Amino acid sequence: MQAKQIAELLNEPACSHNTKSKSGCAKPKPGATAGGCSFDGAQIALLPIADVAHIVHGPIACAGSSWDNRGTRSSGPTLYKIGMTTDLTEQDVIMGRSEKRLFHAIKQAVDDYAPPAVFVYNTCVPALVGDDLEAVCKAAAERVGVPVVPVDCAGFYGTKNLGNRIAGESMFKYVIGTREPDPLPPEAQRPGITVHDVNLIGEYNIAGEFWHVLPLFDELGLRILCTLSGDTRFHEVQTMHRAKVNMVVCAKALLNVARKMESSYGVPFFEGSFYGVTDTSHAFREFARLIGDPALSERVEAMIAREEARVNAALEPWRARLKGKRVLLYTGGVKSWSIVSALQDLGMDVVATGTNKSTEEDKARIQELMGDKTKMITDGSPKALIGIVKEYQADILIAGGRNMYTALKARIPFLDINQEREFPYEGYMGMVELARQLALTMESPVWQAVRRPAPWKKDEVPGVAVA
Repeated sequence: MQAKQIAELLNEPACSHNTKSKSGCAKPKPGATAGGCSFDGAQIALLPIADVAHIVHGPIACAGSSWDNRGTRSSGPTLYKIGMTTDLTEQDVIMGRSEKRLFHAIKQAVDDYAPPAVFVYNTCVPALVGDDLEAVCKAAAERVGVPVVPVDCAGFYGTKNLGNRIAGESMFKYVIGTREPDPLPPEAQRPGITVHDVNLIGEYNIAGEFWHVLPLFDELGLRILCTLSGDTRFHEVQTMHRAKVNMVVCAKALLNVARKMESSYGVPFFEGSFYGVTDTSHAFREFARLIGDPALSERVEAMIAREEARVNAALEPWRARLKGKRVLLYTGGVKSWSIVSALQDLGMDVVATGTNKSTEEDKARIQELMGDKTKMITDGSPKALIGIVKEYQADILIAGGRNMYTALKARIPFLDINQEREFPYEGYMGMVELARQLALTMESPVWQAVRRPAPWKKDEVPGVAVA
């Protein structure tokens, strides 16, 4: 990928900070890939497309994270779980055989699995050698008879977030707009109700949580052409250009797709979330507002009234147990503000939230939700997190799996909110599950036991250990 293309992806026109300054998004720092490289980010964005053969073009170590990536769920095909790689060795590089290996890998994937498409992910070694990824994919597509999509995402290009956008760029350039949607089947047609097509961008269906929200779309007469990319099929991505509205769930990842679809196909977009009662209702209202169908607006308001009454009744006993509890939230992206809203719906007090992977818009939402007392965390080191827990007397740390052992060693209740989790938190009923998991975590009898001084240290005062 050329430096000019990378610069364009970093300076995303739809980011509000680009209207205020010329700085654009944070520039990639060579070697600073602790949060993931561009290759990792591209795979995160596209691997949930379940029926595609995903081939990693590079040494076998680069394919290490491709099996069952990020806890996303599929309602059908499971081809995305199979790790495929060209397994380049030093001999392939020295003898100039890497392009040939890629061509044969694509042919083998099509012969063995008959996928509707093949995605090829570039990595550092072939990018440094100078493999012409696009030319090989084009020649292979002509030979095997299915689309072969190059994703030029070598790790040294930059960070994981840049890789997300490179993946979106590949979808827009090679896939979106290459097929028309199927006609609405007779069983989906409802007398007197106009069905509107919509897309979700940056929704990954972690732990199958979007399936809790999908029935509400069906009820309202909203047909989801594509969720890029949770539980998605290749042909659905091809038809995204025919949607009436796009909802961007994770802005930092795939905002460039929504912006380009608006400029090229006239599809408006908004940023929203399905975490929390308030944000879920707001998302459905935004769909109705942008589509502009008065009958849809009536259905949305009726559905919201019914669902909010049902979920508030279910949450009542949990709110009594959680009200006033103090939370340290260390995550990023859409969750840095959407989970704040969900926790506030439960009557909890968020004392600080992480913003490492958040856009300027995400930070503005945090400021709006949390007010002047906002503390945004950029240092996620164990020492810093434990220090904030002590300073603000937090009752629980909500973060990703990599912070679990920090919390447990310091005897702090911990709840996993990121992609490794096993519990779905989206939608109205997802709020009930979130409340249940929070209560079970904080009220576990293990905390009393582990905070009690050891028999040989009876003079110590129980509390949070700093270690």
